[in-house]
Amino acid sequence: MARLLLVLFAVLALLGQTPADLYTYEEYRAWVTRQPPAVQRSAEVLETYRAYLVGKGEDAADAESKIRVIRQQGTSAEVERWNRILTAEKPTFNVEPNAFLVEMVKGRRPGRALDVGMGQGRNALWLAKQGWDAHGFDPAERAVALARETAGKMGVKLTATVTGAEAFDFGVGQWDLIVLSYVSFREQAGVIMKALRPGGMVVVEAFHRDATKGRSIGGGVVFDTAEVPGIFRELRVVRYQEPMAVADFGKQNVRVVQFCAERPAE
Repeated sequence: MARLLLVLFAVLALLGQTPADLYTYEEYRAWVTRQPPAVQRSAEVLETYRAYLVGKGEDAADAESKIRVIRQQGTSAEVERWNRILTAEKPTFNVEPNAFLVEMVKGRRPGRALDVGMGQGRNALWLAKQGWDAHGFDPAERAVALARETAGKMGVKLTATVTGAEAFDFGVGQWDLIVLSYVSFREQAGVIMKALRPGGMVVVEAFHRDATKGRSIGGGVVFDTAEVPGIFRELRVVRYQEPMAVADFGKQNVRVVQFCAERPAE
């Protein structure tokens, strides 16, 4: 454990972060995941957090200092958090391909596939093994490096890019399959629909709002009843369900949303 902490602190130093900065961000992250969706998605969420800090007795200057850290280092702190999770020696998530994805592509002719927020590549690598022209991206650079390394060991071709969804060029009519497995995609939904080829399919698995009862989950991967079909309203629904299932992340039996839809053939 001591060695792991030394390595973590060294990485943080390279990122220009201190352990105190990391704690500040994790404290904020824990707070925001407990907030209602309207607060989580608000442009004023940091101002709401500032008011919360002051309201619980923190000095105004200290609160401002924390807000500054979150503004300046929040993105890099989130990336580093997922680097740690996705490359852990003892993963706390399902390292096998998503079961719903496997079911939805069964019998489907392989084509060009994109795994959004691919992590360490569990879904993209499986698709490549099935004969798909597999691509994926993730801002967590160590997770992407692990995916590339695993592809080499497996002897499969995988195109993996270090970037976030806001910077990735989805293109137009480029993909036969887009995988959205426990990732945030509300802001990119229009781009994703246009990126599908006619007959192309999108496969989603994420948390249902019910899963947040008693636990904190990032709002980007939490959806209300029937929300996902509304987001992808231009697609033809193949299947939509909200079952109780063991979630890939957290590996607890909770309610999830599972959605599969196709872009109508032109």
